[in-house]
Amino acid sequence: MTGIIDFNAGNITSLERSLDYLKIKYISSKNPEELKDCDKFIFPGDGDDSYAMNQLKASGFDDFVKKQVADGKKLLGICVGSQIIFEKTEEGNAACLGLVEGNIRHFYSIEPGMKEQKIKVPQIGWNNITFENGDCQILKGVQNNSDVYFVHSYVICPTCKSVVKAYTEYGIKVPAVIQKDNIFACQFHPEKSGQTGLKIIENFCNLT
Repeated sequence: MTGIIDFNAGNITSLERSLDYLKIKYISSKNPEELKDCDKFIFPGDGDDSYAMNQLKASGFDDFVKKQVADGKKLLGICVGSQIIFEKTEEGNAACLGLVEGNIRHFYSIEPGMKEQKIKVPQIGWNNITFENGDCQILKGVQNNSDVYFVHSYVICPTCKSVVKAYTEYGIKVPAVIQKDNIFACQFHPEKSGQTGLKIIENFCNLT
């Protein structure tokens, strides 16, 4: 069973509709206790990293997520959910979950020249992803250079570059898909990325 972690940091309706379309059984809950028997979790989120961390702590999902991952259960972070699995974010200078080594930085912090080039931040819209660093379980059956839908101002900056399984170009090279052991993450929104995104979600939910 797949559990959707609802921690008041984003609209999860599109994700639920995707799972309904795929006929995947899931539970969506704001209560960690109701998700404890799930074997994998989707961790969506929109908006502000520091706000999201406050919501996680208030709900008890911070410790819950850490325990489930430590127990070997699989986790898919989406957008803000892909960011706060790292150690620290520049957005509010907040400490995050620390499940993957690395930090979250603003586009202009990484490459100030983007302002001069008048590259708009946030990145909003469709962009293609390019595979790297070997196979990734959630990208099985997905065509290299497929287009997916992004909305973000902050960028995943993992310490270990080999965990990046796909990237996109937007002024800089932006990590788009992460895999570290039983942890997966998409900086983009697979639930808003058409058939490509549905395939990614389906792949994750069918992992054994």
